[in-house]
Amino acid sequence: MLAWFGLPDDAPEGEANRILARLVEDIHSSGAHLAGAVQRNTDLGADCACDMELLVIGEEDRPVRISQSLGNGSSGCRLDTGALEIAAARVEARMAGAELLIVPKFGRQEAIGRGFVSVISRAVADDLPVLLHVPRQQRTAFEDFSGGMAEELMVAHLADWCRDRLSQSHG
Repeated sequence: MLAWFGLPDDAPEGEANRILARLVEDIHSSGAHLAGAVQRNTDLGADCACDMELLVIGEEDRPVRISQSLGNGSSGCRLDTGALEIAAARVEARMAGAELLIVPKFGRQEAIGRGFVSVISRAVADDLPVLLHVPRQQRTAFEDFSGGMAEELMVAHLADWCRDRLSQSHG
């Protein structure tokens, strides 16, 4: 069970992260056993790029900074791919007994088979429901990865989808 959501191009920066963070908070408060991570961006002002960190569910006190400071004038990708792999490994280590997996997004690293791909694949193989955000730019790669087996959800239906999966795991 693999489900994803997208956002319109004019959605505020970081909106998917906020949606998933609220969803995790709501579901976690119901006592469900979640695995996964949510991304938190720290805004450094209009003239600076944000710092990005992943909060592994159950280890929120140990965030993984996944952005690099490249210095003034740099234009390269700021993602620290090694840190992303560390976060993915920490999530995978916490999947035993989980009822639902939340992945921040299917991004560029996942599109090339890295990042959270092995975590998502393991969850799907283990019949663990997975929910993630897929940015517009990665939808073709995600479609290739999922083989058309993923369910697209509207944002308004995310909580219901999660509750339905959780009730099935208890039923």
